[in-house]
Amino acid sequence: MRPILPTLLVCATLHALPAFATSYEFVPAPQTDLNRMYRIDKVTGEVISCQYGLQESGGGIGQTVCFGAGEGAGPQAPSEYGLVASRHAREAGVFRVNYRTGEMSICFVLVKKEQVVCTQQAKPGADGTEGSPIAGTATTRPGPGATPSQGGRP
Repeated sequence: MRPILPTLLVCATLHALPAFATSYEFVPAPQTDLNRMYRIDKVTGEVISCQYGLQESGGGIGQTVCFGAGEGAGPQAPSEYGLVASRHAREAGVFRVNYRTGEMSICFVLVKKEQVVCTQQAKPGADGTEGSPIAGTATTRPGPGATPSQGGRP
């Protein structure tokens, strides 16, 4: 009977470990004049965003304005997700990456809808050529004029 007690203790300890693991990752938007922070659930890939907003009435110190998960930003298939900000000083969105599959999507805030949206996940082909999205009709490469100008570069 004595060997059972230590085994049960080890099993109970291992079962409690996931509760202490970090569940979220936080990344600021790369845009240098924007005070926006993105949050991702590292298991589900769900993305939200919050930023500072001025309080219109009563003076005060302002308020935290958050944007919930909209189209494409909700929970994905369970995996290991993260956020990566580009180095573009005028980019307000971030990349959602799936570290297990190599898939990526772009997430950004649609202020008019007050929500975070993400493109469909896609990854390049094994030969380095452009891949296709996992589902739907979106393409991995936007057409001309789909992104804002980056300081006159082509």
